[in-house]
Amino acid sequence: MKMKGAQLLAEALKKEGVDVLFGFPGGAVIPIFDALYAEPDIHVVLTRHEQGAVHAADGYARATGRPGS
Repeated sequence: MKMKGAQLLAEALKKEGVDVLFGFPGGAVIPIFDALYAEPDIHVVLTRHEQGAVHAADGYARATGRPGS
């Protein structure tokens, strides 16, 4: 079965134990977000700014001890 790069990324994130992802969609990453939305095991949190996603992922990781991508 052939997989697209976005699907491979979603599978790799699942294998690493990522279940929450913080992101800022736009332009070139739309196929990635489409693949992430298709994964029921990954919850995508949309932020209003790229830096906000970084701070949210950092805070999530510190508070839970789990990876927040």
